Amino acid sequence: MGLMDGIAQGFAVALDPINILYVFIGVLIGTVIGVLPGLGPTATIALLLPLTYTIEPATAVILLAGIYYGSMYGGTITSVLLRLPGEAASVVTTFDGYQMAKQGRAGPALGIAAIGSFIGGILAVVGLTLLAPPLAALAVSFGPPEYVALTTLGILLVTYLGTGSVLKSLSMAALGLLLATVGQDPITGTTRFTFGQVALFDGLDFVAVAMGLFGVGEILHSLERTEKVQAVTKKITHIWPSRKDLHDSAGAIGRGSVLGFVIGVLPGGGGVVSSLASYALEKRRAKDPSRFGKGAIEGVAGPETANNASSTSAFIPLLTLGIPANVVLALIFGALLVQGITPGPQLISQNPEIFWGVIASMFIGNLMLLALNIPLVGVFVQILRVRAGILGAFALLVTMAGVFSINNDATDMWVVLAFGVLGWLMKKTGFEPGPLVLAFVLGPILERAFRQSMLISGGSLGIFVTRPISGGIFAVMALIIVVSILTARRRARVLHRHDTLDDDGNGNGLARAGRETDSDTLGDS
Repeated sequence: MGLMDGIAQGFAVALDPINILYVFIGVLIGTVIGVLPGLGPTATIALLLPLTYTIEPATAVILLAGIYYGSMYGGTITSVLLRLPGEAASVVTTFDGYQMAKQGRAGPALGIAAIGSFIGGILAVVGLTLLAPPLAALAVSFGPPEYVALTTLGILLVTYLGTGSVLKSLSMAALGLLLATVGQDPITGTTRFTFGQVALFDGLDFVAVAMGLFGVGEILHSLERTEKVQAVTKKITHIWPSRKDLHDSAGAIGRGSVLGFVIGVLPGGGGVVSSLASYALEKRRAKDPSRFGKGAIEGVAGPETANNASSTSAFIPLLTLGIPANVVLALIFGALLVQGITPGPQLISQNPEIFWGVIASMFIGNLMLLALNIPLVGVFVQILRVRAGILGAFALLVTMAGVFSINNDATDMWVVLAFGVLGWLMKKTGFEPGPLVLAFVLGPILERAFRQSMLISGGSLGIFVTRPISGGIFAVMALIIVVSILTARRRARVLHRHDTLDDDGNGNGLARAGRETDSDTLGDS
């Protein structure tokens, strides 16, 4: 199938009235949950997983994808008006967006964010359309060693690019790999870690684990919050940016689109990484970097464009290689697996309606986001008035009913509750559930590919470095680890030197300046 034929088939799928409805529902839900601080796309998609099994696979992915990139803009609203990021990728927007709101320019901040998100999303969809088919054709030649390398790279990057401690992330990834071994051995068929429970012979149910960690865990954590927020402005005017605003933001939007697309393709990349990188780039390029943090519109336009572009391009490794680039994509990956669809090199030939339909739906979804968010900003802000207890109770009820409906097995409900408590404890102790879930999803692929590689090579590990692609990927991983270690040591030396200056009581100004310089350096990196 040629490119144009694929695009035509994709729009035929996406323009089906049912799929148009689900695109709208997805971007609307995404915007709403982006507005609600703390919920985010991961928890929402985890809670809605049972719903996807009652609809067609293409429609299910269209819905979940809409929630994902829709939430990227929803988080912008509270970041600008409340200095409270509704979604993790919107943290950077609080730096300048909130300052613009305090200056009476909340409208232009939200408007340029919507425009940048639209442009970044559309350009990323174009890149996805052009890059995914040849990458899928290349991936057809991948063997078990290449999949070992890819899955290992994905787990490594998610661990190293996480927002918390690397050691904690590594421990969560290890726990995820351990949990993935529960059930029957993929080669010999013997049972492992089942403790004689028949319900565990097929392993832990992915949906139950995800809904527990992200759904119930997030609900329990959010119910502990008692703080109230107050918008910096009640009336939002002049949402469409001025000609000067558009001129000042044009370069940031263009650079954010390219940067976000590239970072989104990488395993472990995502909205947080891309928005941070975009902000650092704009600050470095600015003639007057001191404007940033005081209401620079480029500090809103670049990161918002980058995080929306990255959320779209992240579908490239999922659809072409079968490797989820981040936790949200891991949930979508699991949703397809349960429906009997395996994302990967064969998807474009075996299920072209899913591949091209999802791509075409992103064009429609980004248009809907632009139409929704500019005129309805005031409406979305009112959602914050809903009490967390009401939302939490309703979400918990839906979660338990949904997970039971999948297999009609009460064991899954206990799994949800157990992992819900675990997710809540992880939140309180600073552990990230993301590496755990991604390792849990990729674990079976990694184990199967590794053992197949060992059978092919007669037990020799040399197969991973003698094959060009797998060897190249492992070389990249080694480089990442070395650079990370050197960066950590350099950071420790700089901090030690500044602390020494403070302890001596001399050079306090130099110490503060050094810390600011070091912070800028870390941000730029």
